[in-house]
Amino acid sequence: MTTPHFSPPFFSLPLPAPPSAGRAQRRLPPSSRLAPGPGHLPSPLSFPSPSFPLLPPAPPWPGAVTAMAPAADREGYWGPPTSTLEWCEENYAVSYYIAEFWNTVSNLIFILPPIYGAIQTYKDGLEKRYLAAYLCLTAVGLGSWCFHMTLKYEMQLLDELPMIYSCCVFVYCLYECFKYKNTVNYPLLFLLITYSFVVSIVYLNLKEPVFHQIMYGTLVSIIVLRSVYIVLWVYPWLRGLGYTSLTVFLMGFFLWNVDNIFCDKLRALREKMPPVVGAVTQFHAWWHILTGLGSYLHILLSLYTRTLFLKHRPKVKFVFGIWPVLLVEPPKKL
Repeated sequence: MTTPHFSPPFFSLPLPAPPSAGRAQRRLPPSSRLAPGPGHLPSPLSFPSPSFPLLPPAPPWPGAVTAMAPAADREGYWGPPTSTLEWCEENYAVSYYIAEFWNTVSNLIFILPPIYGAIQTYKDGLEKRYLAAYLCLTAVGLGSWCFHMTLKYEMQLLDELPMIYSCCVFVYCLYECFKYKNTVNYPLLFLLITYSFVVSIVYLNLKEPVFHQIMYGTLVSIIVLRSVYIVLWVYPWLRGLGYTSLTVFLMGFFLWNVDNIFCDKLRALREKMPPVVGAVTQFHAWWHILTGLGSYLHILLSLYTRTLFLKHRPKVKFVFGIWPVLLVEPPKKL
């Protein structure tokens, strides 16, 4: 469990010293964060030259692996981390070009299914707010991919800020489910935009991950309360979908905490395991998978509720018998 773009003014901020040791949602004091270190270019938006060789240097290069390396941090293509957080996965243990391999590729669940959902929403001629909801979820996945691939502060912002923005879109969609078509709730819209703006400005200056987590958790709580109200009092037959979404998300949140609290033990355990088996203990990657699925199911719940209110005929079907999608037929003509 952590959890789909925007241009916050992070490029003008001074960047203090990169993290050195420690793991699992490691938070650093402001004075120790983000200064360019060896192998890191001084400009906050600069990246290593794209003209890297087709293959990494011949072994032994830092981070070289054969069928995945043992559980230990290595140096890699993107240089020392400058993010204010790092997670429990060993850096560059699988690929010289990807800092946290499993935490990176697990973001595919945030990227591919929502793109399909956005295409289907567009084909069905549904409201653009739901197109935005799917695309925001994709944005979260792309930002998280970049963050875990590089462990750079700028990419961390591309992960964390879209989490706030996407939840604001989810809140708007869910609280506007029972309004007439083509109406706009300007007060709610203004409130959510203001919330996003204030959170962004404060976080860019504070650089405190706990602040971001509280602001994100507040939005998630608002979404959960509204969802529970809908499945208990309005459309009880949607309880299965609503409770599945919530349960999957909470499972992800549980594993996110396990990954943070027991990181040292998990790392020691992975050193004794075959590489493929050890990959199963990458619980932050499982957080991505479960929260990605939970968020996707939430959009289905919100869209199902909205289309029912508009007297459409929504149906949940499973692609290849596995992945749920929502097909919406227009209202029957009398």
